[in-house]
Amino acid sequence: MRGNMIPTDNTYANLLAPEKSTDWLHMDPWRVLRIQAEFVDGFGALAEIGPAVAIFGSARTDRHDPMYKAARRAGRLLAEAGVATITGGGPGIMEAANRGAYERGGTSVGLGIELPHEQGINRWVNLGMTFRYFFVRKTMFVKYSEGALVFPGGFGTLDEMFELLTLVQTHKVAHTPVALVGKSYWSGLFEWIEGTVKAEGMISALDPRLVQITDDVDEAVAVALSNIQR
Repeated sequence: MRGNMIPTDNTYANLLAPEKSTDWLHMDPWRVLRIQAEFVDGFGALAEIGPAVAIFGSARTDRHDPMYKAARRAGRLLAEAGVATITGGGPGIMEAANRGAYERGGTSVGLGIELPHEQGINRWVNLGMTFRYFFVRKTMFVKYSEGALVFPGGFGTLDEMFELLTLVQTHKVAHTPVALVGKSYWSGLFEWIEGTVKAEGMISALDPRLVQITDDVDEAVAVALSNIQR
């Protein structure tokens, strides 16, 4: 460019110039970049963890609850099998599973989420990340786990379970064995699904291989591990 076509500024100077307004931080194009960054960070951190099983469950479960002890045992069994444990990184069931894996020298992964009252990643995690977006975090669970255990929990646990079951039932992902721990907790929900929901024609018959409900932690872990090549 010559003469009056020569710009009065340049791109490098524009890059280094301070912004007078920070409105751009709250616009969708910048959000897209943050989302992209979370995917890149997650893929980079988890790509080499090897075979893994996701464990979902309530953050409110007390350490003296039998389900806490069951989740802790599940983490131990996975570590003994040479399989990583992936949880949401919080307290309760998540802490228990991470603790069991950590105590057996296994890979204990915690994928946290930014929430107003979140307590941060529990101390039994040896590979942790915190996400801003739920959907990015759930992608990491699905992408890097080859099986799942679901312990009693609330809306967050139900969301994670149904997300995974939907992806498997609609063949968006390969078959992923899912075991639900606690017959008394889960049976009513699935009786309603197989009864009312199916009777109303809202769903097709559930693949019997899609999910198994049990009170036996060892059986649940065996189900979750059934898809991993030995």
